[in-house]
Amino acid sequence: MLISRSFLVILHDLSASVLAWLGAYWLRFNLSLPPEYLPAALSTLVWVVPLQAALFWYFGLYRGIWRFASLPDLKRILKAVGVAAVATGLALILFRVEAVVPRSVLILDPVLLVLIMGGSRFAYRAWKDHRFAGLLVETKPVLILGAGSAADFLLRELNRTASGYQPVGLLDDAPGKRGRLIQGIPVLGTTREVKRWADKNGVRDVILALPSAAHEVRTQLADQCAGLGLNILTVPSMDDLMQGRVSVASLRKIELDDLLGREPVKLDSQGLHELLTDKVVMVTGAGGSIGSELCRQLAHFKPRLLVLFEQGEFALYGMEQEFAQCCPEQPLACVIGDVKDAVRVGQVMRDYRPDVVFHAAAYKHVPLMEQVNTLQALKNNVLGTWVVAQAAKQAGVGKFVMISTDKAVNPTNVMGASKRLAEMVCQAMQGDGTNPASFPLPRPLPRGGRGETRFISVRFGNVLGSSGSVIPKFQKQIEAGGPITVTHPEITRFFMSIPEAAQLVLQAGLMGQGGEIFVLDMGEPMKIADLARLMIRLSGKSEDEIRIEYSGLRPGEKLYEELLADSESTLPTPHPKLRVARARDAVAEDVAVMLDWIARSESASDAEVRAKLREWVPEYCQAVHSATCLP
Repeated sequence: MLISRSFLVILHDLSASVLAWLGAYWLRFNLSLPPEYLPAALSTLVWVVPLQAALFWYFGLYRGIWRFASLPDLKRILKAVGVAAVATGLALILFRVEAVVPRSVLILDPVLLVLIMGGSRFAYRAWKDHRFAGLLVETKPVLILGAGSAADFLLRELNRTASGYQPVGLLDDAPGKRGRLIQGIPVLGTTREVKRWADKNGVRDVILALPSAAHEVRTQLADQCAGLGLNILTVPSMDDLMQGRVSVASLRKIELDDLLGREPVKLDSQGLHELLTDKVVMVTGAGGSIGSELCRQLAHFKPRLLVLFEQGEFALYGMEQEFAQCCPEQPLACVIGDVKDAVRVGQVMRDYRPDVVFHAAAYKHVPLMEQVNTLQALKNNVLGTWVVAQAAKQAGVGKFVMISTDKAVNPTNVMGASKRLAEMVCQAMQGDGTNPASFPLPRPLPRGGRGETRFISVRFGNVLGSSGSVIPKFQKQIEAGGPITVTHPEITRFFMSIPEAAQLVLQAGLMGQGGEIFVLDMGEPMKIADLARLMIRLSGKSEDEIRIEYSGLRPGEKLYEELLADSESTLPTPHPKLRVARARDAVAEDVAVMLDWIARSESASDAEVRAKLREWVPEYCQAVHSATCLP
């Protein structure tokens, strides 16, 4: 196939050589070749065509691929044709060719030859890049906000991929760009003139091509376009583009993540490679929101084996199918199991001997854990953490990273208090190197000479789009036509994206030396009501169409979350988004008594559980409404 294509290209250029030479005669005599000059034109082809063909080969015209014809190919054509023009004239003189060759033919021939050879190559590329598709396929006019590098890449990709969008103009606030052309598309004006140019061109879609712009700018533009009823699309972040994870033409609707104002996380890639590459890494709760994203982030570092430990069969199946599509080369062990099942956890640790464990399995829905399920919250979040941590210690796991929450600070609910107890378990496990509980695992695991396990907790707030969060709930309410239910007009929460949270968990795991509680920089808290209004605008609706209703605080819910308890302080770390909380130390004997009570309690009432929580977590204060706690 390659040989036949090369032959066709050579045949094309030989034909071009003939056509250009005869065309030069035709143009020289005003589009009418006199009969007496026809023999001269034909006889000189014997000299011209072989000479030009040899020079075309010498200058490498057949090493390029027409599909990717570019300026370097045009330069090679110009060099080859230029040298051929000089060589042709010299050859006709040196070999005393008797045929009459007008001097104008020697000038017109290379011009025509460049037009035919270069034009056909670039026309072929344009056809393969679907540049003519707009003439055959219906396209939608679109305005592009931004006239920088991202816009340039975007225009190229839109032309190449026949996206169905036809850019009619760009808008940019840089005064020097107005009236300029980028890929043939004019910069019409500033972003403040969106309405004018959208109305003038019948545009209903705009593309935000400002991946590096400040979040205030992006939020303002998104708000402006949403208020005009325009559909807002955006290009991927520059980090994703530079890493080659996505194409600039991977357009998507603008999302809350784009408007949060969070700077990209800078990871210690070399350190993480040393920690994770070619190692066995285990993730509990691997099918959950954080656990699944941790698995995706971990796959970038190519562990020798990724052990996915999950209680839910369907969630684990989903992860298996996802990895089969996105990372088929990543070895996986998909393990069904309950973190409270010491026998199963011990077996998994024994079989796979992980080097690092990320413990993300937890019950985290606050209202569900407040009533009826209080004891189960303790068993899963506290006892489950101890079971996995103890198995990791006996197996000689290098690092054990437990995912905690901001609700563990001055907790007003059972879920938050249970996660504070889980932090205390990790502190006690790190403290003196002994088992804080009196009941060992059924089968002790030989350490095999491996080092001491370092236990680390990572505390952060809400993540956008996680299961049980307000984002999916609000989306469904908007799709149903409203209303959106918010518990209180003043309720605030910290938010970050799931990928950012997972990346910072990895970074904390790398930095931890044992016993720390890392606190992630969650930025500024956001009012849930403002979040709801933003989602309404991004959906293209108004608050007149989608109402917001206030339903009152739910059981265990407080108006605002904290990342540090009153008795705690923080210390900086080398990473700007991570600090270390100095919490009160956990006493191993107290933790042992707590674990023993949880393990032996089969039917403790909610009141008994809360009484124990007040005993074990003095800062625990059961909320009954926004301002008071039960004693």
